[in-house]
Amino acid sequence: MTNDLIAKAAIDRRMAEIITPVIEDMGYELVRVRLMSGKVTTLQIMADKPDGGIEVDDLAKINQALGAVLDVEDPIVEEYTLEVSSPGIDRPLTRLKDFDMFEGYEAKIETEELIGGRRRFKGELAGIDGDEVLINVEEGTVGLKFDWLSDAKLVLTDELMKEMLRQRKVAGAIDEDKFDSIEEESAEGED
Repeated sequence: MTNDLIAKAAIDRRMAEIITPVIEDMGYELVRVRLMSGKVTTLQIMADKPDGGIEVDDLAKINQALGAVLDVEDPIVEEYTLEVSSPGIDRPLTRLKDFDMFEGYEAKIETEELIGGRRRFKGELAGIDGDEVLINVEEGTVGLKFDWLSDAKLVLTDELMKEMLRQRKVAGAIDEDKFDSIEEESAEGED
């Protein structure tokens, strides 16, 4: 099931139909797809592991696999650049489970229509209730139907940064000793 937050435009949804099975067969999840037109057309793919913590090597594998599939399917008429990335720390929230996973963190949510006289909500995520996203705003907790959302992303806060660093350490992605030695070597080389 492709939701509008993962793929907004019709072409994005078409791309998601091609991309999703490839990414999922590899054990990853599609977070977002956008075909960006400009001087250079770019197909932006955002992917993650089901539990988060995707690495550069993973992104390279996805890029290679998608490149091969897209060459065969050839869904984009003009020349384009394929860009595969991780969601980043202040990640977009595109699936209902994202709102549950990041409960307690600050987010910005926008809705298609005015809800209670407003479209923008900023506050602490309070999980989900059925098909509603709960967010604590100044006036109290607001429930927004997932289908009403047009955009949602985490806000970069100290708490979020600390949690992401903690998760990386737990996953063994950061070896602080190696990190320190790399820092020291580059600092010595500048003399």
